[in-house]
Amino acid sequence: MAVALDGAGWHPAAWRETGARPGELLDAPYWTDLVTEAERGLLDFVTFEDALGLQSAAFHLPDDRTDQVRGSIDAVLLAAHLAPLTTHIGLVPTTNVTHTEPFHLAIGIATLDHASRGRAGWRPQISSRAADAAHFGRRTTPQLTEDDVTDSESISQPLRALFTEGAEVVEAARRLWDSWEDGAEIRDAATGRFLDRNKVHHIDFRGSDFSVKGPSITPRTPQGQPLVVSLAHAPVPYEFAALGSDVVAVTPHGRADAAAILAQVTEAVERTGRDLADRPLRTFADLVVLLDDEPGAAARRKARLDEVAGSELASDAEIFTGTPAELADLLLDWRSTGLDGFRLRPAVLPHDLTAITRGLVPELQRRGVFRTEYTSTTLRGHLGLARPASRYAKAG
Repeated sequence: MAVALDGAGWHPAAWRETGARPGELLDAPYWTDLVTEAERGLLDFVTFEDALGLQSAAFHLPDDRTDQVRGSIDAVLLAAHLAPLTTHIGLVPTTNVTHTEPFHLAIGIATLDHASRGRAGWRPQISSRAADAAHFGRRTTPQLTEDDVTDSESISQPLRALFTEGAEVVEAARRLWDSWEDGAEIRDAATGRFLDRNKVHHIDFRGSDFSVKGPSITPRTPQGQPLVVSLAHAPVPYEFAALGSDVVAVTPHGRADAAAILAQVTEAVERTGRDLADRPLRTFADLVVLLDDEPGAAARRKARLDEVAGSELASDAEIFTGTPAELADLLLDWRSTGLDGFRLRPAVLPHDLTAITRGLVPELQRRGVFRTEYTSTTLRGHLGLARPASRYAKAG
C-alpha cells in the first residue's frame, strides 16, 4: 500500500480545512512530517506530484484561479531531502519526460537511490499540457481540446507520440542505470586503481528524436534499477507501463471495472512481448479517500469541502468516503480481482493520511492482511521484486 502526496491534499479546498497547514506547503518540515507518518504506518512508498507549470483546475489548460493551491517544490529534490530522514519507506518523485533530458533524469533518480540506500522510485510523466513547452522553447506539443478531455482514451490518443517517446526515455534511463556493473569501483588506494574500466559501458541509445551515448556518471545503485511507477487510464498508457514500468497505478471505478482494466493491462503486456516471469509488473489501484471513524462523517466532510470549493470533487480515480473498516472491506473485495496493491490519495492532509496510518492500517493488520513490521530495507524488497543484474554484465 502506498500514498500519493500532493500539496494540502487531493481536494481543491483542502488547504482551507481546519487542521490543514497552508502556510507550510513549501517548507521541508511539513513534508518530513507527512512522510515519517506514512513510514510509521509501514507503507511501501509515497509518491510526490510534480509538473512543469502551475496547478490548474483544467487538465489541459492553465488557469488564473487564486482560490486554490498554486505553486510547488521540485519532487526529486524533496525526495533527496527526505532520504536521510527516513529508513524504510520508498520515495517516488514524479518527473516530466517530455521536456527534460533523459541523462539528467537518470542520474537524479540514481543519486536518490544512493542517498536513500535503495528506496528510490521514479514516476515518469509525459507533458499533457501544451503550455508547458513555452518554458523551454525547443518544441511544441499537441494542444488538447475540450473534446479530447472527455475521457481517458480521447486524452491519450493525441498524445500517443509523447507516450512512445516517454517509453524511450525510460529505456535510456534503465540502460544508464545498467551502464556501471556491480564491482566497477575498485577504490584500492594501495594499487592506485579506483575503477575497472571494463565494467563501465557506453549505452549508445538512439530514440526517435534523441540519443544518449553514456555511460552514466553515477555508479550502479543499491537497487540496481530504481523502481519505475506509472499512472495509466487507457490502452496507450497501459502499453507505456508494459514497456518500462515495475508498478502501474490504475483507476478503476468499482470491482468489475478493476477486473476489466487488469485484462487490458494483460493485453498490453502481451502486445509488447514482456516476459512477466523475468520482469514482473505490479498493479496498484488508485483511490481518493476521505476517512473518519464516525459513520457518515467523511461524506459530510466532503460535502462541506465541495461547498467551499464551489463544485463537487471530480477525479480520475474512485472517490471513497467512509470509515477505515469500510475502506478495508472495499480494498479486500477489489484485491480479489488480482490487484497487487493500492495507492491512496488523501483528500485532506494531514487528516486523511493519519486516518490511513492509524485507522486503516491497524484494521488491515487485525484482519491479517498487512505487515506489522518492515522486513526489507529496499523498495524493491517491499514489493517482492528481485534486484536485476546489469544487462551489460550478462552480455559480457
